[in-house]
Amino acid sequence: MTTRLFHISDVHFGVEDRAALAAVAQAVADERPDAVVCTGDLTQRAKHSEYAAAQDWFAALGVPVVLEPGNHDMPYFNPWERFTDPFRRYHRLRAGVPDGFASDDVVLVPLRTTVRAQTRFPWSDGVIRPDALTATLEALAALKGDPRTIIVIGHHPLLGPEGAAKNPTIGGDDAFAQIAAAGAHAIISGHVHVPFYQQRSMGGHDLRMIGTGTLSTRLRHGVGPSWREIICGPGGVIETRVRSHAPAVP
Repeated sequence: MTTRLFHISDVHFGVEDRAALAAVAQAVADERPDAVVCTGDLTQRAKHSEYAAAQDWFAALGVPVVLEPGNHDMPYFNPWERFTDPFRRYHRLRAGVPDGFASDDVVLVPLRTTVRAQTRFPWSDGVIRPDALTATLEALAALKGDPRTIIVIGHHPLLGPEGAAKNPTIGGDDAFAQIAAAGAHAIISGHVHVPFYQQRSMGGHDLRMIGTGTLSTRLRHGVGPSWREIICGPGGVIETRVRSHAPAVP
């Protein structure tokens, strides 16, 4: 037996690609994956109307939904709420969609990569706070000896492109090293709107970095809207392919 996940990200309700969303919803209806995992940027400006549209779409899928917020999912037009309770709207959405994903093949461990404010501008790239990393490492420690494939989920990639002079995710290098040493098999993310699959190494430990594209109209590098199918077996077995509504993504 294996477990099949549909990994989506960067839906950006408010500027969503409705045809791409319809294609994903139809694939879910036809193929019944074990869960849909969305790694953030569910909305464009975290408006109540955008969250309502996101909740309607996710709730209609009829399969378990696993969510993590992205940098776009904190209020843009309500600074008081952003600084006092930045994920209030996100948590309301999460409570309104099907939950309860469990598998004998794979376990998903969240990593929060978004913060309400940064010491740089713009505030779009990732920051790994010590408390967020500690929560993830504690969850990984509790899974020591677990035979399932362990996948960490977060919005921002932990490392920049190979060969890049600077990592856009603050704290990403340390997080990557500690998560890899803790026994995770992969980390899946979004944010860059372009699919990628990389085997990276740090401190003598390997970790697969797997990214999916966007389902919005905010396309980059000429890559059309896409999502990723991930099939997992125990012990780190992961097979994956990119699926697209537009012409095939290489």
